[in-house]
Amino acid sequence: MKTITLVIAMAFGLMSFAGGDDTAPEKVLNAFKIKFPTATNVEWEKENEKEWEAEFKMNGKEYSANFGADGTWMETEYEIDVKDLPAKVKATLNSQFKGYEIEDAERVETPTFKGYEVEIEKGETTMEVVLDESGKVLKKKIEEDEDEDEDHDHDHDHNHKH
Repeated sequence: MKTITLVIAMAFGLMSFAGGDDTAPEKVLNAFKIKFPTATNVEWEKENEKEWEAEFKMNGKEYSANFGADGTWMETEYEIDVKDLPAKVKATLNSQFKGYEIEDAERVETPTFKGYEVEIEKGETTMEVVLDESGKVLKKKIEEDEDEDEDHDHDHDHNHKH
């Protein structure tokens, strides 16, 4: 009987712990409300011990924003239409990545950076490119998403964005 009681107590303990991870600390929630007062459909996820990510809707767009556990805003990303990319960014993509098609674009903002994260494709190759507002390429990374053809030992974490 003691074993059953212990198992039930552990189950309740785990449930309350898991549930607690979905609610950001008060400092984070307050900072979020100040920065994004019109946000709706907010869902929180604990990235690690020091960082929380909110996914939400605002102005008809899908957003994500990261905050430190102390409430410090770290980053915001939101989808934009490819046609809304600045001419300088499009010109860089067209000249440095010939033959690639622009699939998706996101606006990225941090306390020290404003720019764009763009997904481009050419045949089976998908690449993620980060550019500043002047069109300068700051980072490029080939995305590998051929999971069906790869061994199960392959690390699947490469599909996560943040």
